[in-house]
Amino acid sequence: MEKREESASGFRKETVNKILHLHFKDDKTRVSSDALLLMAEMLNVFVREAAARSARQAQAEDLDRVDIEHVEKVLPQLVCKV
Repeated sequence: MEKREESASGFRKETVNKILHLHFKDDKTRVSSDALLLMAEMLNVFVREAAARSARQAQAEDLDRVDIEHVEKVLPQLVCKV
């Protein structure tokens, strides 16, 4: 069985690399392996925080299930520019 290349956080390095390259202006920009691991960990923290805040939002509304509406309500808190 082929071993899947991924960081400790569960995101594949290839996926993280593609996400980063979507925002680079120069196609020749390269990302080091350490930078990919760090970015994968940051994505992991972001996803976990979004899930936790969405769950708290659902609880505040006395619901047992988190829906996309709860994620949409907390997303601005996570992506606001300072």
